[in-house]
Amino acid sequence: MSEFKFACPVCGQHMMCDSSQGGSVMQCPTCFQQITAPQAPAPDAKFILKGTQVSEKKISVRGFEAAGQPGAEENNFSTAILVSALLVVLLVGAALFVFRGKIFRQRNAPSVQGVATVANAAPPPKPVPVAPPASDRNWLMNLDAAVIPGTTAVGRIHGQDFIVGRAIFQNGTLTLRDGAHGPIQSGVQINFSGALAESLAGQSLNIIADTNKSARVTLHWDDKDGTPQKASFEDSYALRLEFGALANNKLPGEIYLCLPDAEKSYLMGIFTADARKPKPKAPNK
Repeated sequence: MSEFKFACPVCGQHMMCDSSQGGSVMQCPTCFQQITAPQAPAPDAKFILKGTQVSEKKISVRGFEAAGQPGAEENNFSTAILVSALLVVLLVGAALFVFRGKIFRQRNAPSVQGVATVANAAPPPKPVPVAPPASDRNWLMNLDAAVIPGTTAVGRIHGQDFIVGRAIFQNGTLTLRDGAHGPIQSGVQINFSGALAESLAGQSLNIIADTNKSARVTLHWDDKDGTPQKASFEDSYALRLEFGALANNKLPGEIYLCLPDAEKSYLMGIFTADARKPKPKAPNK
């Protein structure tokens, strides 16, 4: 094999190299730099070639550092973080879109002491009226000293405390009863022999205990077994009844009634009766 000379590109020192060592790295004996030997020149070449100093610069490929360098791993890690963050943002946005109705409705709805919203708050239950204890002092057959209280009519029906739950005037009969629906478990009915509400509006009735053949008064009550009972009176009772003006099918009134039964039943106070049209008579067969 033939040898050839080449010059160090740093200090110019001539170096000897075998033709088979072209492209290999050698150290300059003068400046100690790492030099890459050139390929062997042609046999008739009359000039000396220069070697190439080995570069320490990092080689980049398409914006990434060469494999084995720490920069490539850092760039890959940064890219993974960016992709993960983007996925999180997309998931949060999708959740807000799906549940937007519940989230914003709850946030904007006014609250009451942080417990329930005004829209969902249940209305307070209406208090159930309770009859005051009955007293024999209210049982007055002589109505000269009787005073009608300006409260819902109350009293005693066959020994039981009573308060009017509903008043109805229909077919000439005034009904003052407990409850609003169903059979009468406790109450009073006064029959005016078919008189219309219009004819009684604004009228005052005073019936003393010795009046003969007065309007029929019927007591209704349930016994201890829950069996409906009733008793009727056409005389020997005392009644003061004052009707107001009829308006919008409502007939107001004031009543003081005392009956001659052994239980000293009585009723006193105010009421407003639903004035209903008379029921049509059944056709003759």
